[in-house]
Amino acid sequence: MPHLLVKPQAAKGLVTEVSPKTAGWTYVGFALRRLAAGESLSDETGSREVCLVLVSGKAAIEIGGRDFGVIGERMNPFEGPPWAAYAPAGTRYTVKAATALELAICSAPGGGNHPAKIIAPGVHPQIVRGKGSNTRYVTNIMPEDDDAANALLVVEVITPGGNTSSYPPHKHDRDDLPRESYLEETYYHRLNPPQGFALQRVYTDDRSLDEAMAVEDGDVVMVPKGYHPVATVHGYDSYYLNVMAGPKRVWKFHNEPRHEWLFTGVGSTAKPPAR
Repeated sequence: MPHLLVKPQAAKGLVTEVSPKTAGWTYVGFALRRLAAGESLSDETGSREVCLVLVSGKAAIEIGGRDFGVIGERMNPFEGPPWAAYAPAGTRYTVKAATALELAICSAPGGGNHPAKIIAPGVHPQIVRGKGSNTRYVTNIMPEDDDAANALLVVEVITPGGNTSSYPPHKHDRDDLPRESYLEETYYHRLNPPQGFALQRVYTDDRSLDEAMAVEDGDVVMVPKGYHPVATVHGYDSYYLNVMAGPKRVWKFHNEPRHEWLFTGVGSTAKPPAR
């Protein structure tokens, strides 16, 4: 099994977990928990900040002693926009499932004076990115321009069957602003219908890292560096939840030069440049 592919380890409770220690990196943490209606989860953020994303289901949220009430609406990640909550470093949060709940716990080093809050659907409207068979639908949960966190960047992407996303290939593995930022990243994948699969490749220019993976419903892919495009297959829509973090909360990426012609060629009859 490729070492970047993380399979679910349980059907309920703590389903998947990626930490800086297990990933061998510094910033990004990701966990996926499934709770039955009535079950609760409480934890301390410690030195990290946390974004709680309700992938599916409804839950009562309390952060730092403040009761935010019951949030959530969709019963699967393909039904509509997400509800989420932000818990800053140094706070305790409690999540009580009002229905069957799939909860993503996204974390990164905390800092600054960012208050706890609920992130409701519509705060960051869904946008369409790409054209033709490169079309996908992006919902920012914690984008870089909202000044809502110290390090966390969180986004959901829906890609229709037969389309590509995170494409043309790009990377963000150098701390070289303003040209490129260093960001670790996780992809939490879901498929509709769930028996489907998608393909993801993670590779560097020199191919010292080059892994191509068939990802199934519930898989996580770690992206420590390199380009990381995703391709769906006919008949199966893809959902993924991205968590990114690095030394600076800035998303500046570098496109693979060999494929940059696609930015002007997508949706047209343009051809790649002659060698």
